[in-house]
Amino acid sequence: MSEEGTASVPVVTAAQIARLAGVTRAAVANWRRRHDDFPAPVGGTAAGPLFSLSEVEKWLAGQRKGRSVSPEVALWQSLRSAHGDDMTAALARIGYTLSEGEPKSGALPDELSNVVDRLVGQRSAPQLFEDLISRYVASVGRSGAQAVSSPRLVRAFAQFAGTADGSAYDPTCGIGSLLLAVTGPRTTALVGQDTNPDLLRLTRLRTGFADGPPARLEAGDSLRDDRVPDLRAQLVVCDPPLGQPDWGREDLLLDPRWELGVPPRAESDLAWLQHCYFHTAPSGRALIALPPSAAYRKSGRRIRSELVRRGLLVSVTALPAGFASSHNMPLLLWELRRPAMPGDEVRSVRMVDLTANDPDGALDPAPGQITDVPLINLLREDVDLSPTAYVTAAQPDYPAEYATLCQALEQQLRELATLLPALPAGPGVGTMEEQNVIDVSDLVQAGLVDTEGLEAASTSDQLDTDYLRGFLRSASNRRRNTSGTGTYRADLRGAQLPQMDIEQQRRYGDAFRELGEFERRIKEVAKMGDQAARLAYDGLTNGALAPDVKREGDK
Repeated sequence: MSEEGTASVPVVTAAQIARLAGVTRAAVANWRRRHDDFPAPVGGTAAGPLFSLSEVEKWLAGQRKGRSVSPEVALWQSLRSAHGDDMTAALARIGYTLSEGEPKSGALPDELSNVVDRLVGQRSAPQLFEDLISRYVASVGRSGAQAVSSPRLVRAFAQFAGTADGSAYDPTCGIGSLLLAVTGPRTTALVGQDTNPDLLRLTRLRTGFADGPPARLEAGDSLRDDRVPDLRAQLVVCDPPLGQPDWGREDLLLDPRWELGVPPRAESDLAWLQHCYFHTAPSGRALIALPPSAAYRKSGRRIRSELVRRGLLVSVTALPAGFASSHNMPLLLWELRRPAMPGDEVRSVRMVDLTANDPDGALDPAPGQITDVPLINLLREDVDLSPTAYVTAAQPDYPAEYATLCQALEQQLRELATLLPALPAGPGVGTMEEQNVIDVSDLVQAGLVDTEGLEAASTSDQLDTDYLRGFLRSASNRRRNTSGTGTYRADLRGAQLPQMDIEQQRRYGDAFRELGEFERRIKEVAKMGDQAARLAYDGLTNGALAPDVKREGDK
């Protein structure tokens, strides 16, 4: 069979078969020589043959040499094998098949159709599609690309925006996560626009599976080519692209959307803000995620001043770091409301500071994290709208908290010394690099390593998770993932592991696990130490604490 003929058929190499079966490559070569029924190559070359994944799995199952792979993992593997990095198109293909009920003849390769059939028998088509979307979002998030909103940010929008009582609009809708998050029983229509038509296909499929209100989805740049100029929505949500150096200002100087003033060239964030407000209906709301600098940059001062002066800004919420999909900076959620009539403007702005919260914890602000600031107090020279500039935390009990921290630190420091593992001399520097290695990408493709969480994890009893994670942090793997500019990005595709039997793996895994616990505890100690130092500085300078009075003769 030609390479062209196998382009859509999931295939594996001999090395990947070895990973799938938990044996060496030599064992696979022996199987090919000794067993006449071993699957014949379907492509590749004599030196590097390719085999049908489904045929190999069937043969291994018959020989009882394989390990079970969940149908969902098998489907994801098959999609990656058939489509490579173009998982957007892969999911669209699966989505169209699921939305039409029984797969049409030839719509999918048999391998994919069989796996889809098995999964649909276990759960509904909408649930299966959303499970795949979740895997897609996780993989996009790890790449650092700003393609979709992170699950954390979607959760924040759902909490602070609520559900739309009428129409909902997202001018940078991506795969539709924010629109779906604010869809409720009284939502009448969903409207979205995005520059990426492939992402819009996924949005169309997701809204169709959700069986909610009708959706109108337009392709194009919402700033340069607003496809819904007459839309006025009850709820507008937006996670815009960051820091666009050229958002079309020169072509849009006379645009009617700039009710608060023409945004400066460096203020694409405030261009998106005004675009969202322009499309907000009377008494409707807009919620937009912006970087912290949008709240204080001098170039945006005039627009911020008009926003406050006219009573349009309802609240600004500072989220913890880790909510953005492409960076680890904090984000601000700005909530705007269009007055229904004169006199309906806000009189104060609610400032909420959640930056100290756990990003995966509750987002309900504590009383000390909220303050309502009168408009006049915001209209200072810089018009700084950063919540941290206005929210003052409740004063702690300095003496009691400082004493408690000191006792806890003393206990932690005593325990730290016992956590480091005993590590005798090894075979010598560089000996690990002389061993046979395994490409982690092969393990991922074979379904033996799960990469959908925050860390890689083994799915096989022949691969120790702590051994895997420890060697992923080796100096050689870090060098492979560090660019010429010194930027490090975890990338499993270039990582390698030394080949070891499971008992050796577990010994290394135990040591790595102990090191991980030591790291975790020492980070806790560092946080406690920083907290104690800050508490001491504040207490000494505000009078809550005083220097210790030493007796004469004490050193």
